[in-house]
Amino acid sequence: MGKWPKLDGMKLSGKKVDDPTYDKQLKKLQNRLLEIQLHYLRTGGRAIIGVDGWDAAGKGGMIQRFVFGLEPRSTHVCRIGAPTVEEQGRHYLWRFWDRLPGPGNWTVFDRTWYGRVLVERIEGFCEKAAWKRAYREINEFERQLSDDGVRIVKILVHVSAEEQKRRMIARLEDPSKHYKVGLEDFRNIAKRKQYLEAYDDMLERTSTGNAPWHVIATDHKKAARLEGLKIIADTLGRGLKHLDQEIDPEIAKAAFKMWGWKPPGPKQ
Repeated sequence: MGKWPKLDGMKLSGKKVDDPTYDKQLKKLQNRLLEIQLHYLRTGGRAIIGVDGWDAAGKGGMIQRFVFGLEPRSTHVCRIGAPTVEEQGRHYLWRFWDRLPGPGNWTVFDRTWYGRVLVERIEGFCEKAAWKRAYREINEFERQLSDDGVRIVKILVHVSAEEQKRRMIARLEDPSKHYKVGLEDFRNIAKRKQYLEAYDDMLERTSTGNAPWHVIATDHKKAARLEGLKIIADTLGRGLKHLDQEIDPEIAKAAFKMWGWKPPGPKQ
């Protein structure tokens, strides 16, 4: 684990992306992600993409652009909220074990097991000894998954207080987005200083070689989305070769017998 810069010292005024550039790069990344996913489907690979961060920082928009165009039956998005009554009576990691991807599948967590060292820590939903112990438990949890062949991508979306305020007010002024605002949002915003400290501790203690954190400044949404999708593609595609699948000879034989079809020659 390396030393992380404090989040409140992070540069947030990144470069803006114009619409034509954004559309072109987004489509290219989405096509690349689909190619990678099809490789996972053929080989039985598994992946977890966890997205955490502030309210109104752009988690939903990034996830929406990520899953767009993927093979839907093998892509699962889990939106994590407060544990159910059944889940409250179990170890906090149980509900995540229960949602892990099967062979060939990708699972996206919209908020993750890091709630233990974030909201549960800040709101006092667990004892201090419990959330302090959770750093070790989480590292061991992710190590087990990594050792078993699961690729893990962890993204923290970070937004300035000023931009967060602007987005929250925009939601309040748009009736179609009222569902995105709850009283808990205001409680969280009022405790920004405490959350900054919790995020800093989380990054410092749980960014590991097998499951590193990637922090993305999201004051400019489009640039942030492109950065997020590139991180996911680079991580899930690392070391993969021969993304194009050769047709099964028996399938080619059956197609020739039925229709006289032959596989096309190699691309020039």
